[in-house]
Amino acid sequence: MEEEPFELRVGMFFYVLGGIALMLFAISDLANQVDFDFFFVSLILFIIGYYFRRGIAPPPKVERFIGLKNMIKKMREGRKPKDKKG
Repeated sequence: MEEEPFELRVGMFFYVLGGIALMLFAISDLANQVDFDFFFVSLILFIIGYYFRRGIAPPPKVERFIGLKNMIKKMREGRKPKDKKG
């Protein structure tokens, strides 16, 4: 299995930390002691995570259901009216 690039792992790390900070903000809201510091920290962490992950090339397109797509294409071609010559 191919190892993930370093930037991808660091970006995902910041996403996870941002998610934890966002959950802490939600918990503080439920406890009626709203602490907006958690919210702003989570935004900053998500932005840093996006910064690291944005340069990564998207994964190659997976050709799932290629047989099904070909079968549907053949069915549609079969329905087209034939040109009558003569």
